[in-house]
Amino acid sequence: MKRLVLYVGGLFFLTLGVSLSIQAGLGVSPVSSLAYALVLTSGLSIGITTILANILFILVQIILNKRIDIKDFILQLIISVVFGFFMDATLFLVQLLPPPESIVLRCVYLVISLFVVSAGLIGYFTAKLPLMPYDALTYVISERFKLKFSKAKITGDLLNVFVAAVLGLVFIQSFGSIGIGTLVAAYFIGKILGWMILHYQKPLQQWVYQVEKLNV
Repeated sequence: MKRLVLYVGGLFFLTLGVSLSIQAGLGVSPVSSLAYALVLTSGLSIGITTILANILFILVQIILNKRIDIKDFILQLIISVVFGFFMDATLFLVQLLPPPESIVLRCVYLVISLFVVSAGLIGYFTAKLPLMPYDALTYVISERFKLKFSKAKITGDLLNVFVAAVLGLVFIQSFGSIGIGTLVAAYFIGKILGWMILHYQKPLQQWVYQVEKLNV
């Protein structure tokens, strides 16, 4: 139950951070760039486009693996729907805040989003429950092309940003979801997450697994 609470809480904070970056209007993180590009080009909600983007990531996994695991497919689809619901909910909440009309306030929103996303990621990863389709795809790319996980992550991020940029240029004649905030997020989220793991992951692990250790 503690793992589930940590997992769902992590996903919620992850979507909250993404919503804050959207509100900042300086470009979203690579992982959400495709979903937000679909928002700008289709008019659909961020929740719906997040689900659609994740379905695409699942299909790419199937193509690269040359097989389909029905149980894994359904599980990732369920997680995608929950994540999409959280995206719509958190964006609604964030839009209740004062709009960042100045560049200073927009930068403040962006910086806060980096820490909130990182907090969500540490909870999500520490819970050690099923991965989101985007993260699962990174592992598939790593195994399929014999790449280190870090290189596979960079490859996946670059492809996601590239497709998002192409969609923006073709349909709205701008980069849309891609901006300076995308580059800032790509660099600093990993740094902030590393700092949080160093200081907070051990206490989280002790909280989550203490009952199991006592039972052993």
